[in-house]
Amino acid sequence: MKKAVSSPLQIQPPTYGKLVTILSIDGGGIRGLIPATILAYLESQLQALDGEDARLADYFDVIAGTSTGGLVTAMLSAPNEDNRPLFAAKDIKNFYLEHCPKIFPQNGGRFASIRNTFKSLNGPKYDGAYLHEIIKEKLGETRLHKTLTNIVIPTFDIKHMQPTIFSTYEVNNSPLLDARLADICIGTSAAPTYLPAYQFKNQDNQGNAREFNLIDGGVAANNPTLLAINQVTKQIFNKNPDFFPIKAMDFDRLLVISIGTGSTKQERRYNAEMAAKWGVLGWLHNAGSTPLVDVFTQASADVVDVHNFVVFQAFHSEDNYLRIQDDTLNGTESSVDVATKENLDRLVEIGEKLLKKPVSRTNIEMGLCVPIENGGTNEEALKRFAKKLSDERRLRLLKSPHTNKGSV
Repeated sequence: MKKAVSSPLQIQPPTYGKLVTILSIDGGGIRGLIPATILAYLESQLQALDGEDARLADYFDVIAGTSTGGLVTAMLSAPNEDNRPLFAAKDIKNFYLEHCPKIFPQNGGRFASIRNTFKSLNGPKYDGAYLHEIIKEKLGETRLHKTLTNIVIPTFDIKHMQPTIFSTYEVNNSPLLDARLADICIGTSAAPTYLPAYQFKNQDNQGNAREFNLIDGGVAANNPTLLAINQVTKQIFNKNPDFFPIKAMDFDRLLVISIGTGSTKQERRYNAEMAAKWGVLGWLHNAGSTPLVDVFTQASADVVDVHNFVVFQAFHSEDNYLRIQDDTLNGTESSVDVATKENLDRLVEIGEKLLKKPVSRTNIEMGLCVPIENGGTNEEALKRFAKKLSDERRLRLLKSPHTNKGSV
């Protein structure tokens, strides 16, 4: 946990409260506009309770994000010159609308789809130059340990063939993980076939160096919620005083909001008859999509949701777990890179409509998100969670010896 400071705005350790709060954001390219819209609403509810200066990083012990979710995580938690979050949640939507068309330029034309397919056989669809430029411009030299709350961003090291998890909790034990946020975000966003793998070296204060060869964290954990819970659990096992007296199995003390970037389950665009005929090219391209990427990202996201829902239910704390996901995307809505103005605007609209939809959970047997009985809408659930987050923040500020009680 971050070292407590005197500011009443920065989150105090969970040892002074009742809950451990976690926010998780899936990967999904331009579909990051969907969670961006959801997060803007959540932050607006916190501001209605605690004032316009409220930011998401003031309420969550951990923010986790994969790929596009990793970028959102960094934007919400990186400090500006006033040591406040670099981006308010409402500003992330405009960032995507402005920069996605330059990150994923749409070279239209009659043969564009065929040309891009063959290009993907010989190299990534996009060179990543603008993405790298804008991320480095916004995040600068800020390193992992400087974030305003703890963050967890998964990547996958293609050289060592294993996940590399960038976590603020691990920096003290593994200083070589204390990389620039810009490098971490570029690495976790390097989706196979879409963007190039990313290599960089990091050096600690003793001169030790480590080389990273990274691709999209979505190949390991497109839904990083379990990784965030894992990092919290490790801190409890390691007797981090910020978590005293929480026990490892105190799931009733976890509050988790997990936000997806949408899927095409109801469209049912693939079937075994089609896939049985696919070779390498078929798995890499089918009607403008990349089935191989769709399969592994959706599979990991759903498995995590199914696990979390059952575990929270088993510990009678299902009211502290909220998964917001839309499985009704169709056509280009489900693309990670069709960054036309029409499609981007449509994704914002999908996010706004998702707020009005009922709270749902993943049903593996049905292959769909099914409404939870008496769960209300996602909008109503976020209002409830905002109240819980606000109450938790106030409790910690009152009990913490590091804050001015008169400002609570």
